Amino acid sequence: MSLFLILENIRSRFNVGAIFRTADGAGVEKIFLGGITPAPPHPQIDKVALGAEKIIPFVCVKQIVRTIKQLKKEGYEIVALEQSKKSIPYYNFKPTPKVALILGSEVKGLPLKILALADTIVEIPMYGQKESLNVGVAGGIVIFDITHKMH
Repeated sequence: MSLFLILENIRSRFNVGAIFRTADGAGVEKIFLGGITPAPPHPQIDKVALGAEKIIPFVCVKQIVRTIKQLKKEGYEIVALEQSKKSIPYYNFKPTPKVALILGSEVKGLPLKILALADTIVEIPMYGQKESLNVGVAGGIVIFDITHKMH
């Protein structure tokens, strides 16, 4: 079982730190940081990650599309967390043994060119007035759901 994360254009260092901490707790093997996503070390990331940024291997990538295509060649199922006409509720997703989960920008989400590369698009159904959750919170829900199903 192998779970990778791809963070694309996440602006907040606090969100990045929270995702690193969640990734460690869930047993994520590697994180790819794309676009404007800030990388450790940085005091704001380190403050929230509490050392997880030193444990989880990460790679900064300039061409996220190329990275996604390479992961597909390596047998990873590409899963995007995004609201879309093609999305399914995250709890209906059945992971393969190798998954790469993409989390996108806090404001704009994931661009269509990345969604087009996804094998599956999952979303968290929203029942209140707000249409979305913070990327760190949403990521945590789906990361642990995938981890639970993989184990």
